[in-house]
Amino acid sequence: MVRYTNHSKGVNSEGVDDMDDMILQDLARQAGIALEQEELLLATAESCTGGWLGQVITSIAGSSAWYERGFITYAAGSKQEMLGVSDATLEQYGAVSEQTASEMAAGAIARSHAQVAVSITGIAGPEGGTPEKPVGTVCFAWIMKEGMALTETRYFSGNREEIRRQSVGGALQGIIDLLHSIPPKVA
Repeated sequence: MVRYTNHSKGVNSEGVDDMDDMILQDLARQAGIALEQEELLLATAESCTGGWLGQVITSIAGSSAWYERGFITYAAGSKQEMLGVSDATLEQYGAVSEQTASEMAAGAIARSHAQVAVSITGIAGPEGGTPEKPVGTVCFAWIMKEGMALTETRYFSGNREEIRRQSVGGALQGIIDLLHSIPPKVA
């Protein structure tokens, strides 16, 4: 498995901080087109977004052709029970970490028929932040069953809803970016 890690600092400079419903739906459509072109199914594992990513995806007509299932694992125990996140990972790195996000995505792949998974875990606020992990810290993982994995930490600003909305947008953009990095199929 190839692993790429990107520890982003500051609010995402790609405009993810200005997400509205139309932009989120457009990103979901783009992700769906890319998944369908590659004949891949997607699974999601969400914590701080509480199913918002799955809601945006399923608002797209025909998404059942490429969206297989979603896991909402808000509490640490649910991450362990539903996705197999290890005690050691949670104890050493915490629920909001790239390591936990990676295990969440790997668990979604292992517990589904999907070939691609994305996970989101973060601190949406207004409480819960620390100096090391302030409110707005969100960790993502994108994993393909047959190889590539990417983890990233982003630091979003705004209120709870804005942070969660930006997280959904970041997850969708990551799916698109991951799938566009796949070499084209040879006929």
